[in-house]
Amino acid sequence: MFVGHYAIGLAAKKFAPRTSLGLLIAAPILLDLIWPIFVLIGWEHVSIVPSNNPFLRLQFDSYPISHGLVAVVGWATLFASIYFGFTRYVAGAIVIWIGVVSHWVLDWIVHVPDLPLIANGRVYGLSVWNHRWWTIAIEVLMLAAGALIYQSVTRAKDKIGLWAFLVFVVFLLAGYLGTIFGPPPSSVKKLAAFSLLTWLTMVWAWWFDAHRDNTGSEG
Repeated sequence: MFVGHYAIGLAAKKFAPRTSLGLLIAAPILLDLIWPIFVLIGWEHVSIVPSNNPFLRLQFDSYPISHGLVAVVGWATLFASIYFGFTRYVAGAIVIWIGVVSHWVLDWIVHVPDLPLIANGRVYGLSVWNHRWWTIAIEVLMLAAGALIYQSVTRAKDKIGLWAFLVFVVFLLAGYLGTIFGPPPSSVKKLAAFSLLTWLTMVWAWWFDAHRDNTGSEG
C-alpha cells in the first residue's frame, strides 16, 4: 500500500490537531522511510520479478527489521515516546503510535503473504494485491477520504495553505498511478535510492500545514 498510508496521516489531524501534519504522515509511512536504508546497507532484501500485475513486481524476500510486526511495535513505541518526551501531548503520541502500527495492518490487507511477525517466522498477507483494480479503488478512495477529513478540520491561512495542500494530494495520486502504470524499476539499488525521496513529503506536509489553522476547539 502507498497512498493509503498517507490517507491515515491526513485523517489523523482530526484526532491530534496540535501535531504537525509532517509528523502525522511520518508515522504511517515510517516503515517505508527506513526500509530503503536497510535495503541499501544490505540488512533487508527485495527482488524485482516480472509480472503483469504492477503490485507483484517486487518480491520482499526479507524485511523483518522494518516490517516485522514485533519490530513495528518497537518503532511505534520509540517514535511516540520521543514525540511525547518533547511535547507532552498525549493525543499526539497515541495517534503517532497507532499511525506507525497501521502501516503493518494495511500492508497485511493488501500484500501477498510476505509480512513477518519476527525474523525467519511465518509470513502473512490477505493478497488483495492479486486484484489490482480493487487495490487501486481502495487506495484512491482512502486518499480522497483522508484529504477531505484533513480539509474539514483545517482551513488555509493563505495561498500556500491552500495550493500547496491541493498540489500535494494531486502529486500523491499522480505518483501512485505513475508507479502502477509506468515501467518497472530497473534495479533494486535505484528503487531504494529513489524511495528515499519519500522523506521530502514530510517536509512538504509540514510546510503547508503550518499555513493552515485548526478549526477544532483544541486548535
